[in-house]
Amino acid sequence: MDLFSAPATLALILVNTAISLYAFYGDRTFINQFAFQVHAVRDLKQHYRIVTSSFVHANLPHLILNLMTLFFFGPEVERILGKLGFLVVYFGAIITSGLVSMRVNRDNPKYASVGASDAVSGVVLSFCCFYPFEKIYFLLLPVGIPAILFGALFILLSAQMMDRQDRVIAHEGHLGGALAGLALTILMRPEVVTRLF
Repeated sequence: MDLFSAPATLALILVNTAISLYAFYGDRTFINQFAFQVHAVRDLKQHYRIVTSSFVHANLPHLILNLMTLFFFGPEVERILGKLGFLVVYFGAIITSGLVSMRVNRDNPKYASVGASDAVSGVVLSFCCFYPFEKIYFLLLPVGIPAILFGALFILLSAQMMDRQDRVIAHEGHLGGALAGLALTILMRPEVVTRLF
């Protein structure tokens, strides 16, 4: 699908790119001002960080991975759900991810995270609802796996990995975003459930 026919996806890719590049090469304190931080959100009531943290990234590979995934899955989800439905999934995943992250890390005020992977997880799971048997190729593996299996494994692994104390990836954020993408898609298009069976 042509990215220019998916204006919401294109806009999010451009905004993520502009903000993250500014953070990398412009003002290095920018990330700390807008990252998701338990202390800042809970104690300082800086609730905006739940959303702003999804538009800044840790480094260039982090940004590229998230935006490549959004590039491949976003346009088709936007085509099916429309701009508004797509944005509901995208931002619903961000907000749910923030709430899950707050709950899981409530006893760790130093916890912080950044990146659009929460929103992208929601978009990918939304795609899986519409194309459950479409092959998804993960990390350049030569063999694709059905989207429904990918979605189930993604949710299970995220739930399993979020309990690790040495994690550097916000698996709880991925889990919250994925579950939100799944739930919101089913709420907006309940026929995806009956079509699967």
